Amino acid sequence: MRYDDIIDRPYIKSKRHKWMSMHDRAGQFSPFAALVGYDEKVKEKSRYVEMKVELDEEAYDILDRKLQYIDMNKGIEYVITYFKKDMVKSGGQYITVTSKVKKIDDLIKRLILANDEVIYIEDIYDIDSYMVDLTII
Repeated sequence: MRYDDIIDRPYIKSKRHKWMSMHDRAGQFSPFAALVGYDEKVKEKSRYVEMKVELDEEAYDILDRKLQYIDMNKGIEYVITYFKKDMVKSGGQYITVTSKVKKIDDLIKRLILANDEVIYIEDIYDIDSYMVDLTII
């Protein structure tokens, strides 16, 4: 056989080299990232973003009437669905918030919610309310 000449010899511990602990030995075989940042890039590339839906004229008219109603009735909570642009990729995601409207800024064309969150009117997809039926407006 191949190791017949040394198989029965006793093990001689080195006097020159320090004995390596089990923890340090295991560290030699731990995985490493050969390409730093690669996993993050793959996750970012596979992250889903939606494209913004452009409303037609009829939907804009309905949204405009709802905004006029909100301007007169700011004490009611509204459910607002709007498009938020992604900072990295083209596209974004639709977000739905429920809040009272503090102010409608006609000059800059934005809504300021009770928690000071700002939503631009051009990004609003739909407005609804649990308290009032806005479908008849």
